[in-house]
Amino acid sequence: MDLKHLEDFVSLCDTRSFSRSAIARNVTQSAFSRRIQALELWLGTSLIDRSTFPTSLTHEGRLFRETAEEVLNMLQDARADMQARRQLSRRTISFAALHTLALSVFPEWLKDIERSLGPLKTDVLADNSHNCIESLVEGKSDFLLTFHHDAVPLSIDPERFPFIVLGEDRLLAASRCEDGKPLFALDGETSLLAYGPNSFLGRLSAYAARVSNVQLTTSHVNDNAVAEILKAMVLAGHGVAWLPESLIRRDLASGHLCDLGADVRMQIRMYRSADRTRQSVNQVWEAANTLPAMRLS
Repeated sequence: MDLKHLEDFVSLCDTRSFSRSAIARNVTQSAFSRRIQALELWLGTSLIDRSTFPTSLTHEGRLFRETAEEVLNMLQDARADMQARRQLSRRTISFAALHTLALSVFPEWLKDIERSLGPLKTDVLADNSHNCIESLVEGKSDFLLTFHHDAVPLSIDPERFPFIVLGEDRLLAASRCEDGKPLFALDGETSLLAYGPNSFLGRLSAYAARVSNVQLTTSHVNDNAVAEILKAMVLAGHGVAWLPESLIRRDLASGHLCDLGADVRMQIRMYRSADRTRQSVNQVWEAANTLPAMRLS
């Protein structure tokens, strides 16, 4: 059974004339008649009472008309929905970004891009490093916003996935402040609020502690590597955590948090896939290349 057989049948229901439906369907009357017969053969019953004039439907034909119209309407709606989604997908710029960058960097950076290009349709996957890289590599996202440090290299092909440096950030040890002084010091008695050991920020904060000769006692591990959760723990006075400066700069300025040092600098990078060459993607890439480097102040 072909979809056109259903369309033929619905046309015949409307015109009650083989000749008029054949003209409307742009086929000969004999070909149109064969297609109706093929539908009846497939269903195993007669749909048309050919003994009457004008042509009328059998009881089975009247029952099947509702089904045929419903199937065609559903298919047309589904096709229109898929086409609309495809057009929206073509217009939408998709980003995968680390949670911290999606919250503290992306909104203002996007403003700068839109000053150059005008309003954009965007969607953002805010996730951990592994899932964001996977989204870029598998073609689900046009761009990846991530931190970079040589101590924690990204294992992706630089030719397939070129990058530009958008700016710089610091990962620093932070403590809650009370009366202008840190509640904790960087010593062995202090509780460390840690990221999962396999996350980017977990590996980089371990590197920062190591190069600064800092040894703390881990009291809490945030396995999903969301820096915002550790920030809330630090503000509540549970211990010390290494946090991106871009995330806590207002808390540092207001005196709610203290910078304990033991910091490392890291780049903010935007990667793209060389395979994704839509005009809108290229325009965002070119506009990003013209922006001055981000400053945390």
